[in-house]
Amino acid sequence: MTQAQSGDTEDLTEVSNCGLSSSMSNCENLPKHELDKLKQDEVAIVMVPFPAQGHLNQLLQLSCLISSSYNLPVYYVCSATHNLQARVRANALNPSDIAKIHFHDIPTPEFASPPPDFNALRKFPSHLQPSWDASMLLREPIASFLRNISSKARRVIVVHDSLMSYNVQDVSSLPNAESYIFNCISVFTLYCFICLYYGKPIQLGEELLKKLPSREGIITDEVRDFTASHYPYMDIRSGDIHNTRKVIEGEFLDFLAQVEFNQNKKQWAIGPILPTKLDQISNRNNICLEWLNKQPPNSVLYISFGTTTSFSDRETKELAMGLEQSKQKFIWVLRDADRGDIFTGEARRIELPEGFEERVKDVGLVVREWAPQPEILAQPEILAHSSTGGFMSHCGWNSCIESITMGVPIAAWPMHSDQPRNGFLVTEMLKIGLIVREWEKREEVVCASTIENVVRKLMASEEGDAIRRRAEEMGEAVRRSTEKGGASRIELDSFVAHITR
Repeated sequence: MTQAQSGDTEDLTEVSNCGLSSSMSNCENLPKHELDKLKQDEVAIVMVPFPAQGHLNQLLQLSCLISSSYNLPVYYVCSATHNLQARVRANALNPSDIAKIHFHDIPTPEFASPPPDFNALRKFPSHLQPSWDASMLLREPIASFLRNISSKARRVIVVHDSLMSYNVQDVSSLPNAESYIFNCISVFTLYCFICLYYGKPIQLGEELLKKLPSREGIITDEVRDFTASHYPYMDIRSGDIHNTRKVIEGEFLDFLAQVEFNQNKKQWAIGPILPTKLDQISNRNNICLEWLNKQPPNSVLYISFGTTTSFSDRETKELAMGLEQSKQKFIWVLRDADRGDIFTGEARRIELPEGFEERVKDVGLVVREWAPQPEILAQPEILAHSSTGGFMSHCGWNSCIESITMGVPIAAWPMHSDQPRNGFLVTEMLKIGLIVREWEKREEVVCASTIENVVRKLMASEEGDAIRRRAEEMGEAVRRSTEKGGASRIELDSFVAHITR
């Protein structure tokens, strides 16, 4: 842990010691010096993320984008533990932009933080359930914060994850406040979920409908119940924000606007919200970029399965053998899934086949965990590098939108939740990727020969070259949309104009 991170941990301990008793009121109120900065005629933006890395990251990206581009005060409100996690892992964001965000630490409720079950056949991260259940205890401190800040600002705009809807319900009692859901999943996946919930047909061609992955096995019963507990409070919102672009999902943005759930709700597709110009971010000591600088263009496969996936020893061995047999260059981020509290417990050291790293040292780089410096895994920087020619991914939407934006094709290996539908969007509809393992075979171990074949096809075949060209064309169109006058920037301008009216 770096010196800065160590200091953050001390701050975290101090905040956590506030407890969840009557003394909490001293911790939950906005500090007076922050209140003094708020002017009566200002609009305050309050971000309320769900405590999981892919969600924390997207709302922090949006916070920095709004704060730096429109000079509006942005407050990032979450438990102290998860606020610290968001800051420590803000890899690809400009430090000066992060410094403008007002992080408001709510004392962290107690929750169990067990290690992931890496031998589980189903890859859903059930071990995170205690931390998600604990997030339901944040309603009162969030309500207190909103009341406090609404007494000072002209208007309070709450932008929250859909899975924090219960916690922000008190926004409806404030005369100068309104809320908007920020959706951290693809519009296609959201559209499919809503159609199934309302019993409506999914508008896809017959052939695509036959191939559409089932919902079976994507989540647990506990998560289904947890999600359902937020449904009654979603209608409070005034509209929805999507981390996507019309060039990616235009048809489904139109479909989504027509379904009952979204009638009379405004919609903005403002993605991608990640930084697309990374030259201002320090790359010192980034071993991944140093290694990539020595490789030919489009020659390296980047392999990362996010923060909620754990592989068994056998699965790790098969992947290692498949990569070695493919004889393709790669960077492999080798890590276990997060615990609910990433600052507790020892991480499992994942064992590779004996002699593997020595045998592949000329073609591959294995990077373990987030240490020693978080910036070595700044994913957008790696995907934007000219030497990166493919991305083997679990297909979380954050990873998908980063890969699409940077014009990098995807070897799709979905694990749970929205990932099977995201993978389907990438491979079957956008045609900018290949599937590694069909969803129907999700509980089978993917053998080395299958991995070898997919890697070769993506990285060293005419079919792979065609997929890469489509990915590059889409990436260029998406990046253009984020520039001044581009469609994405116009949508964001529209949202900001609406909330500051």
